[in-house]
Amino acid sequence: MTRYLPLAGVLLIIAVLGWTLLLAGQETEDSGFTDNPVDDPQIGRALPAMAVLEAPWPVEHYDPSSVAGPYILNVWASWCAPCIVEHPKLTALAESGIPIYAINYKDDAQDARRFLDRLGDPFTAIAFDPEGRAAFEIGVTGPPETFIIDGQGVIRARFRGAVTDVIWRNRLEPVWLEAVAAAASPEAAASPPSQDAAAEAEDEAPA
Repeated sequence: MTRYLPLAGVLLIIAVLGWTLLLAGQETEDSGFTDNPVDDPQIGRALPAMAVLEAPWPVEHYDPSSVAGPYILNVWASWCAPCIVEHPKLTALAESGIPIYAINYKDDAQDARRFLDRLGDPFTAIAFDPEGRAAFEIGVTGPPETFIIDGQGVIRARFRGAVTDVIWRNRLEPVWLEAVAAAASPEAAASPPSQDAAAEAEDEAPA
């Protein structure tokens, strides 16, 4: 059985390299490689109660009901090649002081832990979702998916696909900055959340 492990590793490396090359060739178009509509029904919706489990390895537990925003929520898995591609960007965002919480999606606990041991852990806390039930509550169909949750616990942005520098700059950062500003301003925080930043980011994205 072990003789097949090196082959599996090689295939994973090929998959990641292939995705990275595709990303390099298309990310200037800000495509995201998946459907990311501006009128996503999740945007503007309060983050629902999710039946998340504690990760079965030593790590802080993500409980959505006890976390105050704004923060980034990332859905990932160790078997997800685009998750490897976006990991350096998530690490950079975490190092800049942005809190990133995570849902580990339909994964094997040992594989997930090895993934983080190998690439580093940028997450403030992690929830374990081995059957995908929690992620289903926010419309996730597969990793990676990234959400911006504002200070009121409302989903302000969602992106399906690997978060790159271009994706962050054009689609997510404007919404993040608006959420941070709203959280710092009592008057802004009291007003209903809007989708203006998401729409503007979409309009400004390279054609």
